[in-house]
Amino acid sequence: MARGNLSVHPDGLDPDSIDRPVFSATIRPHQSLSRTGFRIVMTGCCLVSLTVSIWCWRMGFWPVAGFFGLDMLAIYAALKISFRRGRSFEEVMISQIEVLLARVSHRGERREWRFNPLWTKLTRVEDEEYGLQRLTLVSRREYVAVARDASPDERARVAHGLSAALAQVKKGY
Repeated sequence: MARGNLSVHPDGLDPDSIDRPVFSATIRPHQSLSRTGFRIVMTGCCLVSLTVSIWCWRMGFWPVAGFFGLDMLAIYAALKISFRRGRSFEEVMISQIEVLLARVSHRGERREWRFNPLWTKLTRVEDEEYGLQRLTLVSRREYVAVARDASPDERARVAHGLSAALAQVKKGY
C-alpha cells in the first residue's frame, strides 16, 4: 500500500501547477489622448480653423477656408486611425511547459507563437542614449519581437520580467 502524500510528484513538482503561468503580461501601445482629450483637441483646432477661415474669407482669400476644412478632416482621420490602432495588444505567458506570445491586431486578428521554455532565450538590442530598442524571443532559429509598441522603459521592465521567469523555469529542471 502506498504511503505519504500522493498528490505530490516524486520530483517535487505539483502536477497541477505545471501549466500555471510563472509570468503573464499584456502589452498595449501607449496612447497620449483620451476620448475627452480628443474632443478638446478637435474643438480647439476647429475653432482656430473657423476663426482664420472667416478672417481669410473677409479678406478675399476664400479658397483658404476650403483648405482649412480639408486639414480638419485629415487631423480627424489621423486621430481616429491612431485610436483604432491603440486597440491592438500583445500577451506574453510563460509556464513550466511553454512560452506563449500572442499578438492581436486592431482588427481582432490573432497570431500566436509557442516555444519550449528550455530552448528559448531573450535577446536585446540596446542603445546608450535611447535605452532598450528591441527585445526578441529566440527559439530554434525562430525570432519574434516582443513589446514592439512599448517605450524603451516599458520594454526594459518586460525584459526583466521575462528573463526572471525564464531563469525560474530553467532552474526548475
